[in-house]
Amino acid sequence: MDAGKFPTLVTHQESLESKVNETKAMIKFQLKKVLCMGVAVGNCSMEEKQVFQNVQLSINFLVSLLKKNWQNVRCLHLKSTMGRPQRIY
Repeated sequence: MDAGKFPTLVTHQESLESKVNETKAMIKFQLKKVLCMGVAVGNCSMEEKQVFQNVQLSINFLVSLLKKNWQNVRCLHLKSTMGRPQRIY
């Protein structure tokens, strides 16, 4: 398990492989008193459509957690590991 994720109960009826894949697919947001944050939303083996859906869901979920929703968002950047950041909002 990655750091910061809660232990997950696996019953005998559940597939261990599917539970591991489900845990790997989780995204953890840490909202602290910082003005920026980074979140992993995909990897190289994913299709473009999957990455797009993850980005869209992540942004919408994060904005829903903010008190003033989109009024608290100044800008959003999308960046690959070695690439340059691209401003998307």
